[in-house]
Amino acid sequence: MLTDNRRPYVEAQDQVRKSGGMNLWFSRFASSTAQVVGHPYMFLFAVVVLVVWAASGPFFHFSDTWQLIINTGTTIITFLVVFLIQNTQNRDAKALHLKLDELIRSHHPASDDLIDIQKLSDEELDDLEKRYEKIRVACEARRAGRKPEVAAKHDAKHDAPAPSPQKKPAA
Repeated sequence: MLTDNRRPYVEAQDQVRKSGGMNLWFSRFASSTAQVVGHPYMFLFAVVVLVVWAASGPFFHFSDTWQLIINTGTTIITFLVVFLIQNTQNRDAKALHLKLDELIRSHHPASDDLIDIQKLSDEELDDLEKRYEKIRVACEARRAGRKPEVAAKHDAKHDAPAPSPQKKPAA
């Protein structure tokens, strides 16, 4: 029997499986390819290909065609693998953000202002970083036996207080 906490995950997974389609196929293909391409043996294979290509240079008299083969091959492979790896990293980042959002949501003392933080602008993220830097400085001051307000006031001279990036919805 499934627990209530896993039910949304299982329902989403079933829905994706039923829909099938290009996105599911591409996600699986991209993940598999990223795993293969990222393996140390694949790097060794690439080095061997380059050594064989370089060693064949005298046989082909270092011709333009000989150079074109490696240039074209590496360009095509790089072009395709970039998209596959980017797809995998986008999915990994989205999954990581969802996991972190769930941890924030489930931990009652935590501030849920940080849920969906990845959707903020660079300026909003900078302001939020300054806000948390002030909190860090205040914590260090407490650990050192100083008053946290002194550390926070010292930082306030340099930076204006950062506004909260998101407002909590009224309950």
